[in-house]
Amino acid sequence: MNYKTTTRCMVGCLLATSASLTMAEVPESCQTVRLAEVGWTDITATTALASEVLEGLGYETRSDTVSVPIAYAGMKNGDFDVFLGNWMPSMASISDPYIEKGQVDRVATNLEGAKYTLAVPQYVHDAGVTSVADLDEHAEKFDSRLYGIEAGNDGNMIIQNMIDDDFSGLGDWQLIDSSEAGMLSELKSKTGNEEWMVFLGWEPHPMNTNFDMAYLEGADDYFGPDLGGATVHTNTRSGYVQECANVGELLKNLTFTLEMENQIMAAIMDEGDKPREAARSWLQDNPEVLDAWLEGVTTVKGEPGLPAVKEFIGIDG
Repeated sequence: MNYKTTTRCMVGCLLATSASLTMAEVPESCQTVRLAEVGWTDITATTALASEVLEGLGYETRSDTVSVPIAYAGMKNGDFDVFLGNWMPSMASISDPYIEKGQVDRVATNLEGAKYTLAVPQYVHDAGVTSVADLDEHAEKFDSRLYGIEAGNDGNMIIQNMIDDDFSGLGDWQLIDSSEAGMLSELKSKTGNEEWMVFLGWEPHPMNTNFDMAYLEGADDYFGPDLGGATVHTNTRSGYVQECANVGELLKNLTFTLEMENQIMAAIMDEGDKPREAARSWLQDNPEVLDAWLEGVTTVKGEPGLPAVKEFIGIDG
């Protein structure tokens, strides 16, 4: 074999190797993505969006609904790969110990402009209850009850801390553990009769348009400033982004908006759509978000991700 022939062979081999690396298949160990949910419709919506995209790329997905503490223990123990609902700063007491010990990774911020704090119906606010400091003066009308969601939730823990600290005279009040659906059912019942109620409120969520409600001032030391102003982060089990780099690239790109989440949650809660149906319908109406989400992302076979996902979801072009 002469020099030129050898050189051509070497160049050809290098190009073939480069192409095979570029189009490499995702490792089999990364082809199933295990997502943690916590029973909140906003996280159900974002998890459904992520699942639609992942399955369009050829991944299998599994979503399990657990409490927030179990979600973090599960990531630490390798039972979950991804959690899209790290609300901060309210969840700091649960999430930060895992992150500081390197057991869970905070990968990206997926939502900004959220809020999370105590709220009341607007007619209660109009009657003069505009701050947490006003609650105990009207304890009888509230039956000295603060309505939270599921036990173990970070918001419930914050409310219980306020009670334990006797903050603004709340020491003899009772936290009512329920669920998102249970709390909203109670709110619907009470507002129908203009009864008084104080509850855990947040945005994004259809409650903000389905109910005439107002957020209470005065809980900055517990829920944070700006009415519990929050950002939501994507968390993974330790090292997941490095181990499963293609999904990691998607997770870094995956961002949501308040309007997006409100629309999908409304379809789920008000129109009765299944989460995946609501997510797919929203993506069909708003396909442009996929351009940014899928930048640098391939299918499990190493092929371009964007056309595969569009075909899977039923988007032309």
